[in-house]
Amino acid sequence: MRICFIGAGALGSTIGGTLARGGAEVWLIDPFQAHVDAINAGGLRVLEVGAETVVKVTACTSATQVGVEADLVIVLVKSYHTRDAIRAAAPIIGPRTVVMSLQNGLGHEDILSEEVGRDRVMAGKTYVGGVLLGPGHVRSGVLGKETIIGELDGRLTERAQLISGTFNRAGILTRLSDNILGTMWDKLFINVAGGGITAVTGLTYGGLYSLPVLEDCALAAISESIAVAQAAGVKISITDPRRAWTMASAGLPPEFKTSMLQSLQSGNLTEVDYIHGSVVRWGARLNVPTPVNSTLVALVKGIEYARSDYPGKS
Repeated sequence: MRICFIGAGALGSTIGGTLARGGAEVWLIDPFQAHVDAINAGGLRVLEVGAETVVKVTACTSATQVGVEADLVIVLVKSYHTRDAIRAAAPIIGPRTVVMSLQNGLGHEDILSEEVGRDRVMAGKTYVGGVLLGPGHVRSGVLGKETIIGELDGRLTERAQLISGTFNRAGILTRLSDNILGTMWDKLFINVAGGGITAVTGLTYGGLYSLPVLEDCALAAISESIAVAQAAGVKISITDPRRAWTMASAGLPPEFKTSMLQSLQSGNLTEVDYIHGSVVRWGARLNVPTPVNSTLVALVKGIEYARSDYPGKS
């Protein structure tokens, strides 16, 4: 199977490297030239459970460099780059190509469907982790971490089974779901637990889980999210806010930083519109109040706007 990753940062490189090691033909497509050059020169260095291996995989900065159509395109760019990224991937998308998002939050599948057609799009969520240690060098968090994929309409299709099998054979624990929308909301609850709060406070998980008032805020944000999902008729497995709060920190060290906090600290925009913002939009549509999530969106956007390089700011 030829698998192309659109976005080969920490997570894309971790999953892509694991699939390549498992025998798939993998292309990592990312604009980070130094990362691409390092991978092509010496392979992708993967640090896992204290041991380092080198995986041979091809990297490039543009889909035009691949030269052939992909069987599977996995989108792992920042959420706000999704539309531009899938448009740029047009040269590798053919009649049989499947496009799948493994991004955090909600709304990506709608964007992908608008660009390539809903019949080509699958959805997925992953609990796999990865850290980019330097160009061509990642710390892998694959072991014991589940990935769930599925068709948007819940069918257990042959293509979904093929992708799931490819992932599992490579060592990525993958489950095929007939309720991927419910899975996406479950994962959203976990992102809501700490994303906005850590972005606003600058706290790692050690600090987040030390102050009861922050726990109360997180539980309120999760409760709103669950209420919105239930109003939308989504079949969710997490109905207790405290379960999402506990799952969010499971197995993570006190120094762990959420992706939203990392984005702010690196000078980038966050994905708040696709996490807390998704809850707010769905809540407005369904007439479910979401004051805590609305406040977190406003505060994070305020922090973004305070930067001199905010897009469109004069």
